[in-house]
Formats: sequence, C-alpha cells, structure tokens
Amino acid sequence: MTVQFSPFRPPIDLSDLPNFTQSRQRPRRAVFVGRVSTKDNQNPATSIPRQVLYASARLEEGEEFAAYFWDVESGMLPPQLRGLGSQDMYDALDVPVRRDGGLQDLVERAEPMGVTHVLAERSDRLARAMLTSLVVEHELEQLGVEVVYANEPSGGTESGRLRTRRYGQVEAEIYRTTMLEMSMGGQVQHAVNGWNHGYPPYPYIAVIDETSPRQQAGRFGEARPKKKLAPHPDSRRFDAARELHRLRREEHLKAADIIKVLAADPGRYPIPRRWTHNLVEGLIANPKLTGYQVYNRKATRTGRPGMSRRNPLSDWVWSPRVTHEPVISLDEWKAAQEVTARLKAGAAEYLSLQHLRAAVSTLGLTVTVVRASGTHTLYQIGGRQLVLPSPIPEPIIQQVADDLRAAP
Repeated sequence: MTVQFSPFRPPIDLSDLPNFTQSRQRPRRAVFVGRVSTKDNQNPATSIPRQVLYASARLEEGEEFAAYFWDVESGMLPPQLRGLGSQDMYDALDVPVRRDGGLQDLVERAEPMGVTHVLAERSDRLARAMLTSLVVEHELEQLGVEVVYANEPSGGTESGRLRTRRYGQVEAEIYRTTMLEMSMGGQVQHAVNGWNHGYPPYPYIAVIDETSPRQQAGRFGEARPKKKLAPHPDSRRFDAARELHRLRREEHLKAADIIKVLAADPGRYPIPRRWTHNLVEGLIANPKLTGYQVYNRKATRTGRPGMSRRNPLSDWVWSPRVTHEPVISLDEWKAAQEVTARLKAGAAEYLSLQHLRAAVSTLGLTVTVVRASGTHTLYQIGGRQLVLPSPIPEPIIQQVADDLRAAP
C-alpha cells in the first residue's frame, strides 16, 4: 500500500539516532502496459497509441516511458500464455509504438529493469479475468512496483482508490463472462442448425448453406458464410471411412493394423499423403460421421497452437436431427467407441505389467499372471501371490518393489 507523506514529524532532528533510517528511495522509472483484444476485432495501429496517450497522463512532468509492453491477444489468457505471437506478426501490424515485450516479459523484467511504476489505460488492459490482473498486480507489488490505471482518481485515500480499482475489475470480469456466454450460445445454435465448425472430416467437404439467413456486413467486413457438410466428390472416401470403422468395430483392429489394410489398397482407399495413427483414431472417434453435427468436443483457446483438451462426452452439443449424409449409424459409432476403450484399457494393462516386471527384475524375480477379473489381476511374483488393480498405478508398482526389497 502506498503511504502518503505524513505531517506528524518529531519536533526535533532525530536523524543522528542509531535506529533512525530514511526510507529507501529508488529513482522513478515508469513503463507502459497495454493490450488489444485481437488484430481482427480492434485496430492495434490506433488502439495502442490511444492507450499510451491516456496512460501518459499519469506520468510526472518531463517524464517518459522507459519501455512499452503490449500484446495483441485475448484478455482471457493467463500471463504465461500471453505474448506468444511471432515478432513478424507484430511487425506486420505497423503500430507506431515500439514493443519491448508483452505482459509476461514485463513481469519477468520489471526487477532487473528497475521499474517502479506500471501505467495502463485501465485494468482490463492487463486482463479481463480479475484473477489474472490480481496475480500480476500482486507479483509486481512484491517487487516494489506500483500499478497505476489512468481511469482511476488520483489523490485521496488508498481505500477509495482500491474500491474504484476493484469495481473496475469486477466489471471487466462480468463483461468477460457475458461475452463467453453469448459466444457459447451462438456456437451452440450454430451446431444445432447443422452448420459445421472447423475443418471438414476426411469423407466430407464444407459447402455454403444457401438457405441460411444472410448477415449484413459489420464494422469488420463481411460475415463468414454458414457452411454444412456434404459428401466429398471422391465417393471412395466414404467407403474408406466405413471400412476403417468396420475394422475397429468388428475385427477389433488397432490403428497400426487398420493403416496396413488401407495402405495396401490405395486405389480403393485414397489418401492425399498417407494414413496416420492420428487420422485413423480421429475418424473413428469423430461423431460427425453419424450425420449429426456435434460441437464442444474439445476445449480450445486462442494462443499456442495444439493446446486443447477433450471435453467429457456429456458436455458435447448434438444437433437434434441428422444434418448431413451419414457414413455410419449412431449405433455403429457407439460400438466402435466401446471397442476403442477396451483396446486402450488392454494397452494400459500391458504397459503397467511391463513396468512391474522391470521394477522387480533387479531383485531377480519374475512376474506371472495367474488369473484376472475385470478390475483386478492375481500375480505370482517369486514365491508370493499378490492381487493388484488393472492397470497397476505407478505408486503401487513402486510400493510392491520396496516391500519385496525389504522382505527377509
């Protein structure tokens, strides 16, 4: 907390006393921090200079910013995922404000640079998520750096300033949540109406839905047209997708074996480059091959490519009816998922058994499977029999090895 100058000083000079110390003073060194939502929704070339102008109102007379830290990214990202865009991207934006780094660079370099003040137009330029802005403020405060927002009143009490700041951060958080709700609602309706998200799966192409409502051009130009899935012009792709599903569903083949079957007959099962494990498993798991449009299978974010996680099936959004020509039936798709789950469980059990054998092999012991149920397996390890869960968790493997090593 910033302590204001106190008029209540001692009536005589006490600076010669042993325990009298002057508060440590550092030369003031202010830097700018800013953010633009995305390069498409806002123009960084005008927004960043405007933010600098407003923030500079809190500079002292004759003072200039020592550095400029700004990002062109979503304010919903945590600091460690900000500023990951390439320098070429930032150079192409032609912003007339130099960029010394992003938010994460500011946090890392504040101390070695001797920064004392971080100035921004308002709190949501740090982040729209209140937790993120609080974390950044706390980290900088620990370094003796004061964060100043230009839209906050100057002077007055610390409690008044803090109240204004927290109100602003709450408003940013509410705005963020509202935008997420509206965006999610729009995406759900997009899927319910049968319009496709993302790249079309192997057996399909995406075609413009001529029956969809026409949207007027907005401030960012023409709206993207709505697209539905249609069979690929090469009908062999439908046959290939059906066959790889059948191989998994009826013959319980793993991806490597399915690839061998498909690659052996390229004239019947065409592929632009080559069949891969990810492509085969992705097609087997893709519910769009049932003719339904499905959304929210993955939780993605804007930022580092490839960073996503699978959502539980209960969170998926399905269109209420078939919206494009199906490759397989819904029952066939479900059966394939059940086989996939069994294959993965078997692979996990095999790997855990190999780990167990490796752990006890240093003791000169071997591991033999006596019998197994759906959840547990009876093992013969040396002269002992042990019932362990299937697959065996790593901590239990280590505990078994330690117990055998300690046994007389």
